[in-house]
Amino acid sequence: MARNRSPRFKKCRSLGLNVYGHSKAMNRFKESDSREAKKLSAYGLQLLEKQRLKEYYGVLEKQFKIYVKEAFKSKEQTGEVLVSRLERRLDNMVYRLGFANSLRQARQMVSHGLILVDGSKVNRPSFSVGLNTVISLKKDQKVFKDNFTDNLSNTLPYIEKDKDSFSGKLTAMPKRDEVPIEIKDHLIIEYYSKLM
Repeated sequence: MARNRSPRFKKCRSLGLNVYGHSKAMNRFKESDSREAKKLSAYGLQLLEKQRLKEYYGVLEKQFKIYVKEAFKSKEQTGEVLVSRLERRLDNMVYRLGFANSLRQARQMVSHGLILVDGSKVNRPSFSVGLNTVISLKKDQKVFKDNFTDNLSNTLPYIEKDKDSFSGKLTAMPKRDEVPIEIKDHLIIEYYSKLM
């Protein structure tokens, strides 16, 4: 499985956005250093938004193109379909449910078989979570249970958590305005519409 091992904080500063949600990611960052503060062409802005979205979900170019192609085939609004599909990745759902403190940690948990989907072990981070699919933690994972308990108040409208069974599920398809990312997805669609 290909992984992005580049320095995260450096990447945040180059993108001008805290895509990892870490409190120290933007330390010593000046607004004048951001790529948006510099004059970018229309193409440059489209490329920047694409890079930001890829980093939010930790997806590499080859896999990202697959998601974009799926979104273009949909009859719904392409940008919303793309974000919804990325949001429903298993590693991201594990992170959103609060089992992990970061997306990288969530991906590692899935890869190591610590996550159960409807009671069965799934070790593929890109697995697409469907409606009412129950995501739970394998037994005897105290550290991650503590993470889940500490994050019970942090919930999104399309996620439901069950504190007693240390599990959660997707109760509705994520709407674009509910997904907590700062992305202008229409620029990404414009970028790929020229290539496809």
